[in-house]
Amino acid sequence: MSTLFPTKRHANPLPIERKSLLGFLTLGHAVIHWYQQLFPVILPLIKADLGLTDIQVGGLTTAKEAASGLLTLPSGFLADAWVKHRALILACAVAMGGIAYLLVGSAASYPRVLLSLCLLGAASALWHPSAVSSLSSHFADQRGTALSLHGVGASIGDTIGPLCVGGLLLWAGWRHLAQWHLIPALILAVVLWKCIHRAYDGEGSGPDLSAYLTGVKELISHPSILMVMLASSFVGMARLSVITFLPLYLAEEAGYSSFWLGFHWMLLYAMGVVSQPLMGIISDRFSRKTVLLPAFTLMGLLYLALPTAQHNIQLGLVIAALGLFFYGTGNIATAAVLDVAATHVQGTTHSVMSLFRQIFTLPSPIISGLIVTTYGLRPVFYFASALLLLAAFLWVFIRIPTRHSESDTWPSTSRAS
Repeated sequence: MSTLFPTKRHANPLPIERKSLLGFLTLGHAVIHWYQQLFPVILPLIKADLGLTDIQVGGLTTAKEAASGLLTLPSGFLADAWVKHRALILACAVAMGGIAYLLVGSAASYPRVLLSLCLLGAASALWHPSAVSSLSSHFADQRGTALSLHGVGASIGDTIGPLCVGGLLLWAGWRHLAQWHLIPALILAVVLWKCIHRAYDGEGSGPDLSAYLTGVKELISHPSILMVMLASSFVGMARLSVITFLPLYLAEEAGYSSFWLGFHWMLLYAMGVVSQPLMGIISDRFSRKTVLLPAFTLMGLLYLALPTAQHNIQLGLVIAALGLFFYGTGNIATAAVLDVAATHVQGTTHSVMSLFRQIFTLPSPIISGLIVTTYGLRPVFYFASALLLLAAFLWVFIRIPTRHSESDTWPSTSRAS
């Protein structure tokens, strides 16, 4: 089988440069996710301050994800076409997160918060294609492991961020806390650019627009890849629903303070620090399916257990167990798609997958808001459980050949992932 895209080599960095790039991108990913996870912790406070309905709350998440979705294809093309400037792109993504919260903290109405959160979604869209394509190209022989280690950075940011923000909210108002996040974002953006920009000096030119469009067409016509993206879309729908309404469940039904909300939100990501590298290594050594099929099944059962767990250590254990898979499975599914793409269009491939997923996931928070308005908070988790079990069912039938090396040609006998 041939690859979906034409082949073009990039300049491979030395091993020490590869490790340095991986380290700084992992650190940057932690920062990006700290800023992403500030939102769910202050969401109940935004709702109370502005007097929002549950459907409006769902609209905030949808707006953030819509901005990310609309920019994902342009950002992917930018990552592939301007390879030498990826360091600047990544630095701008970090700075954009701080600017978004400056605007959120200054907003006095629902429409202004909505627009400000669009900028937060844009920061995520700007970061991921450049970071993922860099690691996927430089670690083609260990793609699952590299992306999982990059994901560990996200888990660290997701873990530390909610706990710290929850503690800070005990003595600072949410508006001031949001605005203060501008200063570290600008400092970290400059540091990141200074540390990694030389890693891209030897990169060649990217694909032209014709190759980009051809790649998009051929990617979405591949049956197995379509099934992977469809399954990932169901997982994304469930994830967005839980991200939007689990904080409200913890605050309104469990009665947790901002600190304990942050603590339980931390549990949702803490275990991923350990589980993600393990999942990446297993997926590289065996197959992506070996990891994803059981993981999605267990996630579906854990979503089902969330609303039935008692509001004590039992709920904490369920959330922690869910955290083993909550973020890391997305990296393995991404690796499954990137396995098929040639080296120089990894950013494009990531963006196509993200855009496909966005089509399904964007309505999910609003659908969940309607469910909450009609039936209460608990049925949202049943909805999420059904979506995960459907994703697991799809993976039963998915078979993707796995390349044995960085070569852009497939072996005559290949394993199925």
